[in-house]
Amino acid sequence: MQANQRVRSTTVIAVIREGQIAMVSDGQVTVGNAVVKQGAQKVRKTAKHAVLMGFAGGVADALALTERLEAKLDEHSGNLRRAAVELARDWRTDRALRQLDALLVVGDPEYILVVSGNGDVIEPDDGIAAVGSGGSYALAAARALALHTSFGAEKIASESLRLAAQICIYTNDNLSVVTLP
Repeated sequence: MQANQRVRSTTVIAVIREGQIAMVSDGQVTVGNAVVKQGAQKVRKTAKHAVLMGFAGGVADALALTERLEAKLDEHSGNLRRAAVELARDWRTDRALRQLDALLVVGDPEYILVVSGNGDVIEPDDGIAAVGSGGSYALAAARALALHTSFGAEKIASESLRLAAQICIYTNDNLSVVTLP
């Protein structure tokens, strides 16, 4: 792998429906024009709080950010919105953190938030958010499934990511799924 090759590493989608949140990611990591991993883990539950986290971007950067988010959740008694805002503030203002290249999708059964290094904390209107290489494909599919089916959160998220994998060459259908409650 050459130093200047771009790593394309994910699609993550989160869906809230009927009091449940599901977050699903693919497992593919691509460097240049080669798939180097099929089963990467990009979504997980927090250790102490009822929060799901997923990431797109550099793995080391994303892991550093998810650790900081967990610390912010501890600091703010599990309040997801407050923790996300504080993380975004630190990410935007801290010289070392500003260099981190990732996007986070975080959520609980009430809220989904997309957190970026620009200081953005975005809560989608419809309880559906997606990031990464195939994010726009998965988002469109999830919105259609939510409007036109009675599927639950997990089924919508999983099926939309499978559809994205059929379109996006940087997304596979080796899915990781986490849900709450």
